Amino acid sequence: MDARGAVTLYAESSAVLSWLLGQPLGDAVWRSFQRAAGVFTSDLTLVEADRTLHRLAAVGELDLGDAAAVRARLEDVAATWVIHRITPRVVDRSRGAFPREPIRSLDAIHLATALVIRDVQPNLSVLSLDQRIRENAAALGFEVTPVVSER
Repeated sequence: MDARGAVTLYAESSAVLSWLLGQPLGDAVWRSFQRAAGVFTSDLTLVEADRTLHRLAAVGELDLGDAAAVRARLEDVAATWVIHRITPRVVDRSRGAFPREPIRSLDAIHLATALVIRDVQPNLSVLSLDQRIRENAAALGFEVTPVVSER
């Protein structure tokens, strides 16, 4: 948190897509973005978001015009984020074990990226709706947001 109490976030794909597609908890994700002192993410988040939009358009679940509008919204917001590359250090950490295995390869890349960023942003919180990411992030000592009530 900064002096005003705002957090710095690592935005993971599940949260970004929930917001972009107007899914449940998308509003909570947007509020997290608005309150954040800064937002970091990985190249992977942008790849996953764009691939999802292409897939939804290809199978007819999203109109091409709507997909373009959603992509433009992402580009506008992401222009204010710090985008972290998938560096050799991220790859090396991704190849190692995580506290809550099994975990998928792309999830490992997200978590490894957040760990690398935390070296320079010690109070980094992880913004995710993916349960595996959330459990691992918490086990790695990250604050996890948004708060999701158990059902």
